[in-house]
Amino acid sequence: MFNSHLSKFFQADIGIDLGTANCLVFVRNHGIVLNEPSVVAINAHTKEVLEVGTNAKMMIGRTPGNIRAVRPMRDGVIANFEITEEMLRHFINKARQAVPWRQRLLNPRVMIAVPSGITEVENRAVKDSAKRAGAGMVYIVEEPMAAAVGVGLPVDDAYGNMIVDIGGGTTEVAIISLDGIVSARSVRVGGDEFDNHIIAHMKKVYNLAIGERAAERIKIEIGSAFQVHDELEMDIKGRDLFSGLPKTVRISAYEIRNALQEPIASIVEAVLGTLDGAPPEVSADLIDRGIMLAGGGALIAGMDRLLMQETGLPVSVADDPLLAVAKGTGVMLHELDKLAGHE
Repeated sequence: MFNSHLSKFFQADIGIDLGTANCLVFVRNHGIVLNEPSVVAINAHTKEVLEVGTNAKMMIGRTPGNIRAVRPMRDGVIANFEITEEMLRHFINKARQAVPWRQRLLNPRVMIAVPSGITEVENRAVKDSAKRAGAGMVYIVEEPMAAAVGVGLPVDDAYGNMIVDIGGGTTEVAIISLDGIVSARSVRVGGDEFDNHIIAHMKKVYNLAIGERAAERIKIEIGSAFQVHDELEMDIKGRDLFSGLPKTVRISAYEIRNALQEPIASIVEAVLGTLDGAPPEVSADLIDRGIMLAGGGALIAGMDRLLMQETGLPVSVADDPLLAVAKGTGVMLHELDKLAGHE
């Protein structure tokens, strides 16, 4: 039996932001060593895994009949257990290559960030998949806590700190004080839902069929939550639903903002609900401390201004919003031995 000191010498500590859109892996003392799409390409007949991550995402919408590009995470939770396990195994093994050989002798201790609103069954599924993928001890941390730690909020203070983490599948909203979540909401709305509304808009208005990657590009380039000074435009290519032929149309930031109203309204509602559920003393703290935005959705133009208008609180965007959760698991790995509830 290894004692704690020897175990650390032979064992790697890995933090994973198991996101719907991207998976980020943090290795203790090495930082973020992997940031790849949560996509797996498989042979439809043999079920053999062909590609994982970036190479697999390039296949979305372009695969022949015998190859499927699958996103095994949906709405922040596991939608396909077997493929998620294969994806985790690939990412864990890839991350272990970043550590000295001696730290590959024992299965790594793994901390995984999950949405705060997942069920106990979904929680267990994440742990089981990680263990079958090669993890040793598995720790679970709620995403809003990891994000808050990752952006540097003083979560152990006796004052309220608010984080809004807009990810690919979920938006996590939490008010944190004394290392605990005081009030929180988790809604299954995020970047994927933005993409779906853009796809639906293009179909309804232009009779144009576009894929996930095209919708994501529209969201990144001209998507907005609040009117900006320069209303950008862009050309987008797709397939005409009537003729079946390729077609190009020109779209504006204004119409995309309107297309995104419904999912953005759900996020605003979650923020207001979280504020409404907080004790008065904690709410008062936020007048000065404000709201911190993290996750890919924080990069949507005007998201901070919209939340500022709706709440009356100051709103800031994290320096590296996409890395917030992964960085948080990294910080918390240093406190790993103090965590309860591990297996």
